[in-house]
Parts: sequence; structure tokens; C-alpha cells
Amino acid sequence: MINVEISAEFRAVAPDYHGAFIEATVQNCPTPPELWGEIEQLGEELRAHYDTATYKERPGVCETRAAYRAAGKDPSRYRPSCEQLGRRILQGKELYSIDALVDLGNAVSLKSGYSVAVVDSDKIAGELITLGIGREGEDYEGIGRGPLNIHRMPVFRDSIGGFATPTSDHVRTRCSMDTTHLLLIINGYDGDDARLKEATAYTVRLLEQFLEATEVETNFSV
Repeated sequence: MINVEISAEFRAVAPDYHGAFIEATVQNCPTPPELWGEIEQLGEELRAHYDTATYKERPGVCETRAAYRAAGKDPSRYRPSCEQLGRRILQGKELYSIDALVDLGNAVSLKSGYSVAVVDSDKIAGELITLGIGREGEDYEGIGRGPLNIHRMPVFRDSIGGFATPTSDHVRTRCSMDTTHLLLIINGYDGDDARLKEATAYTVRLLEQFLEATEVETNFSV
């Protein structure tokens, strides 16, 4: 397993954070219809319980936003991905299928309310990742976003630099159809161990069902 260290500066703004770190050997593929059907069903469940005004109060989403504010980042300007995804569905906008790995991460986020990082672990530099707070002027290119201002934003770093935030993963470690080694991070800012473990079990089930996952290892940080 990759070693995870949570910095004191991060703990100061998000004391309840608990993360799940799932590593697996996978076979990426176009998204199976059954997985896409799961996403559509989760979207229907969201629409039955939330609208764009109330979604930010969803457990998981609410606490992630609170961590942004505590760090000094505006969560309405730099929305966490868990909120971006839910709002898109609630606004009636179409979701686009990317591949099985990316879409699986979206399913986990919709199911749990947590922001999820989906990373090619072969592209992580070193054996230690650290969760900290973004620095002023720190270089970061978000997937589909271009240069992203991560100053005062939670960020995972390896020996090269930042590779994942709750708003967007970095292009450097993004998954592709050639990805065979996965690191999936579930960011539980609400400190609810039961919900985090439920989301983790759901993730592992989808990985085994749709991506032929083997050598699955899970670690929790508290």
C-alpha cells in the first residue's frame, strides 16, 4: 500500500477528515451499460431528495464545503467535485460517459456524497503521499479545467507535487484506457466511519463487477 500522511495544517482545518484509500489491479474498458444504468438510477434518487438549493446541505457535501471555508477557499467558486456532479444532475444537464474507471468514481460520489479521486497509481512519484493545503502560486493543472488555483485548497501531493484535490484531479496522474493499477481515494470530511466504510464496500463491489479488479487493498486514515 502507498503510505499516507496527513499534515498538521490540514488537520487544523478539517479535524474530522477520514479517508479511504483503495488500491487494485484493474482492466479499464468502455463503461458497461449496467454501470451506466447504476449512475442513472443514482441520479433519479438525487432528484427525489434534493434540488440545486438544498444539495449543498447533503452529508458529505456540506462538510467538504465547510473544510474549504475553514482553509480560506470559497466552495461556491471552487466547488468540490461531489457538489459539481450532483448539481449537474439536478440542473438537468447531461452526464457524459468517459470510461469505466472515471464513471465508477462518479457513481461512488453520487452514492456517498463524497469527493472521489481516481488516480493511476503507476504515475504517482514515490511511496508517500501527503494531504495538505495548497500554497500560493502552486502549479496545478486540473482535468478539463486547465490551470487551477489550489491556494488554500486541500491537496494530495507526491514527491513531484499536487495530484488530487476535492475539486479536480491533476492531468499528470489521470487514468486512461491503459491504466492497470488504480488508487481511488474517498474523501470523508464528515468523520462518519460507518458511511465511509459503506462507500468503500460499494466501491470494491463495483471494481470487482465491472473492472475485473484483483489484489484489492484498502486502508483508512483517521
